[in-house]
Amino acid sequence: MKRKRVLLSWSSGKDSAWTLHVLKRTADIDIIGLLTTINTEFDRVAMHATRRDLLEAQADAADLPLFTVPLPWPCSNREYEQALAIKLNELKKQYDITHIAFGDLFLQDIREYREAQMKKHDLKPLFPLWGLPTDQLARTMIKSGLKASITCVDPEKLDKTFAGRSFDRDLLLELPTAVDHCGENGEFHTFAHAGPMFSKPVPIKTGETVERDGFIFSDLMLVMS
Repeated sequence: MKRKRVLLSWSSGKDSAWTLHVLKRTADIDIIGLLTTINTEFDRVAMHATRRDLLEAQADAADLPLFTVPLPWPCSNREYEQALAIKLNELKKQYDITHIAFGDLFLQDIREYREAQMKKHDLKPLFPLWGLPTDQLARTMIKSGLKASITCVDPEKLDKTFAGRSFDRDLLLELPTAVDHCGENGEFHTFAHAGPMFSKPVPIKTGETVERDGFIFSDLMLVMS
């Protein structure tokens, strides 16, 4: 059987990290690298607000190359698709990529959008976490040793005091019942800094918390050894 040459769509959060964990344990898959979009105005991952040096430290801990897609700010969907197309065409030629994996959990419209986009590039999408009960998935992640911090909160869906908190069992117990345990509806975003998908932890410290563009962001910084 021909092995799948897989690019992983990487947000820097826990779902991406867990997708990596699943892919690494799948026999017929070769993971080519991590693909991340970068807001060039702030040099950070969009929404997750992850600094570039943290992103690079993650890739190093995952023992995988990091490929970035530069995006302007603000960025229209057309500009996003154009920038992504350029990078995917480049990586397909260079690495003979056949598949791209996503950490999506249950939002059908997002899945259909990704499937349509990848069809244009003759890439087969994979959704290793699709349909898993998110309350059970969250507990499994935490029990496995995955460690993540909340970097962004939508204050219309979750109280702003959750920004900067660790994604752990105490947090799951305190989440309002209307909030998805994995934040799949955009309630919160995370940065994964340790777990079975990494060869070593990414040392972090928490900086200031700010409100910007209607969201609450908790800044994380890399601790230099």
